[in-house]
Amino acid sequence: MKNDKPLKLALAGTALAVVVVVLGAFTRLADAGLGCPDWPGCYGHLLWPNEAQEIAAANQAFPDAPVETDKTWPEMVHRYFAGGLLLLVGALTVMAWRNRSRLETGEALQRMPFKQTNILLGLIILQAAFGMWTVTLKLWPQVVTAHLLGGMATLSMLWMLAMRLATEVKPVPAAEYLALQRLRPLAIIAVVAVVLQITLGGWTSSNYAALACPDFPTCHGEWLPSADFASGFNMAQQIGPNYLGGALENDARTAIHLAHRIGAIVVTLLVAWLALLTWRAGSPRWAIGMAGLLAVQVALGIANVVLFLPLPVAVAHNAMAAMLLLGVLSFNYRIRKLAPATQRP
Repeated sequence: MKNDKPLKLALAGTALAVVVVVLGAFTRLADAGLGCPDWPGCYGHLLWPNEAQEIAAANQAFPDAPVETDKTWPEMVHRYFAGGLLLLVGALTVMAWRNRSRLETGEALQRMPFKQTNILLGLIILQAAFGMWTVTLKLWPQVVTAHLLGGMATLSMLWMLAMRLATEVKPVPAAEYLALQRLRPLAIIAVVAVVLQITLGGWTSSNYAALACPDFPTCHGEWLPSADFASGFNMAQQIGPNYLGGALENDARTAIHLAHRIGAIVVTLLVAWLALLTWRAGSPRWAIGMAGLLAVQVALGIANVVLFLPLPVAVAHNAMAAMLLLGVLSFNYRIRKLAPATQRP
């Protein structure tokens, strides 16, 4: 009898990780990243101050960071959902250790990925540290971007864990198998490109460069506007005192925005080409899925510029980036789990 508890927990973790990623994007884009100037509480509260006397006391204790009630609750809601995800991953890790001991005695019902689960636990603990540093280092772009990437990595690892627990080797016709195996290098390149583009997106957001080019497809009415790439991608930025609203000059932000647009073009070409070849290889559902995710993401990116970064669209753009990443990761895993069908004599 197959034990499906680890699979159910991994799927629940994936769903919760999506919520955490979306809440993180909402918190960042609503400028609520410093809605609570302390950590792990909020102005010394387990939740956040909402009574008049609590707000007055908080303002007295933190005179440089007065309470903004529309920014305190997003930060704390995000923290509590992230804490719930940590507990869930901890439960998965306990299952993995118990399963390992049972394997030694022959009592285990299902092999559970041990190393992956423990790495996942380490990653989410590191994520908690990045969440703390985001506050204590006052939205330092390097930390904010790393925090975003850590969230995407946590989500991806949970989804990959769920697929490992659920997926079995699938036989397909030999011709389709060979055609899909030829796509493995391109599929890996697509994953790398999507991750790099998400990194650029995080750097764009953390440096408040999303509207550095207020028009589309040109930037300030030019195809090659003035841009300071050296300053825009200076990884040796000093810490502090506060990066809320950004600290770079306009030309540096323009450079970051342009790099993100160029990255979008590269990702679009790669994923579209991968989808086309996947269609030709005999897997139209995967092709349509990847092309659909890509089309929605590109449309949301353009809408962010022409509509001047409305919060719902910006949050959806972040969420769709996660979905596109999971899509290309799933395709990579799927083609690795294929086997040529044996022909009957």
